[in-house]
Amino acid sequence: MARVASACLFTVNFLSYIIVCHQDSSSNRSREQNSVSESSRRFRTEFLEDWPQTPGSPYFDPSTPDNVTGLVGHPVTLLCKVKNLQNRTVSWVRHRDIHLLTVGRYTYTSDQRFEAQHKQRSEEWALRIRSPQRRDSGQYECQISTTPPIGHAVYLSIVEPETEIMGGSDLFIYAGSTINLTCIVRHTPEPPNAINWSHRGKTINFDSTRGGISLVTEKGIHSSSRLLVQAARTSDAGAYECVPDNAQSASVRVHVLTGESPAAMQGKAHSFRLSSILHLIGALHFVKWCISVLVISN
Repeated sequence: MARVASACLFTVNFLSYIIVCHQDSSSNRSREQNSVSESSRRFRTEFLEDWPQTPGSPYFDPSTPDNVTGLVGHPVTLLCKVKNLQNRTVSWVRHRDIHLLTVGRYTYTSDQRFEAQHKQRSEEWALRIRSPQRRDSGQYECQISTTPPIGHAVYLSIVEPETEIMGGSDLFIYAGSTINLTCIVRHTPEPPNAINWSHRGKTINFDSTRGGISLVTEKGIHSSSRLLVQAARTSDAGAYECVPDNAQSASVRVHVLTGESPAAMQGKAHSFRLSSILHLIGALHFVKWCISVLVISN
């Protein structure tokens, strides 16, 4: 009987030990699962956006822009609006070299000019480019991590401020007529504060005794400056330069004709060309006649 009692006591103690170990193991696994679950939840909330599950598939907001224009050296932002994202992620890809730029709120490129931007719980996922250059122009795509992925293409154009004097690099006018020069300034971050003009390297003085010089300036997205010089003289000929204070300058050379008008000169040139052609035809006929005479004599 003593042996039976000892065996029963041993069995009870052994089973109790197993139960306690099993409970400790279950408790540890539960704590580990809770820890993993908490880490996963924090990661999704902070970086991937733990959206509440709602029916339907994610899609791009129709107001998402397709084309963006930026200026060299000035930050530009490509915007992507996604509806019903749920637990998917949004990425930005550059098409030129199929380069992954951002995933969620992470930036995946070594080019520090690129940056992922997103406000928590917002539907907007932005790609910001600091100090963009002309080479950054091209197609970018905002992608949603569905199966298969869906994307929205955005074309980026990076432009530089430019200045142009309308009508080409040379202007021919007749003495006594009006010199009319129009300068256009495009793609500036803001309208120029001033657009100055110079003639032969010297700033034009509108209060000079010469008189008859006026300027009309309009500022806007495309700013313009119109220089008028009445009763042109030979001294008014030469290089004119349009100089905005926030863009490159542009120049034109003015030729003041004191003899015949350009139309008359063109008419004479045309008559000269026609006369030359007739003389050439006559010479060809003469050569042909000489050849025929030689053939007959032989």
